[in-house]
Parts: sequence; C-alpha cells; structure tokens
Amino acid sequence: MADETFAASVRAVGARALIVVPFEPDTAWGVRTRHSVTGSVAGHPFRGKVEASADGPCLYLGPAWRRDNGVEVGDEVEVILRPEGPQLDTMEPDVAAALAADPEARANFEGLTTFCRKNYMRWIDSAKRPETRARRIAEMMPLLRRGAEERTARP
Repeated sequence: MADETFAASVRAVGARALIVVPFEPDTAWGVRTRHSVTGSVAGHPFRGKVEASADGPCLYLGPAWRRDNGVEVGDEVEVILRPEGPQLDTMEPDVAAALAADPEARANFEGLTTFCRKNYMRWIDSAKRPETRARRIAEMMPLLRRGAEERTARP
C-alpha cells in the first residue's frame, strides 16, 4: 500500500490538537474497523490511529508529542502516513491468497490491532515445515471468521 503524503494545518479543537486527513482511509487502504498508521508529521516519527471527527478523518496530536517535537497549533506541516503492521499486499502469497478468498476473515484480520495481526503472522511464519504452515493457515481462517483476536493455547 502506498504512502499518503499531504500538507496540513495543525488545528485546535477544544483542548486537543488535530490534523484533518484530506482523504478517506477506507478508500485508500481498504475498509477497516480501525486504521492504525505510522509515518511522520513535520519530519518527526508518528504512530497513531485515524479517528473520526466532525471535520472528517483526523489524527490527534497529544500535548507531550507536540511539545517533544516542537509542533504547535497553527503550524503548516507535511504528513506522511501508511498503514501499520502486516498488510495483505506485503504478505507471503499463501496467506494473502487465503485471506483474499475469505472476505469475512480478511475484514476481521484487517480490523485487528497491529499486535494481534503480527501474532498471527509470527505463529504462521514460525512453522518449520510447509505442511505445518498450511495447517496453521487453515486453522487461522475460522478463528478470524469468528473474530478471534488470537488463537488460544492448546491443552
């Protein structure tokens, strides 16, 4: 998935500061229940979530982050964003094919937190034999369809 780069103004909304995102994340990166992102704001590393606001999708900038990076309300900044964590277009073909073939599992996978998506991928990638990997992918799909954030340990 491509990075999204744009210029924006840091705005105050009540006691909070935000940057309005000038594109629809669901259109750019696919429909998800949450959009965890990474990138930079004014050249400083940034991780967060695209959240809803009255002005559309936005990034909230916390006071400590703004203080530590010298970003103030009213500043014009360059923003570079990309989805965080495992993405379908960067996965191994076998996992990507399984998720592409099951829209419900894919939607649930993409809605998981980065931590949970990475845990599923670590579990699959840790398989030493191809047949173990295939079995784990097959086990993952019904878990995702049920909305399981993680697989539970076996007895």
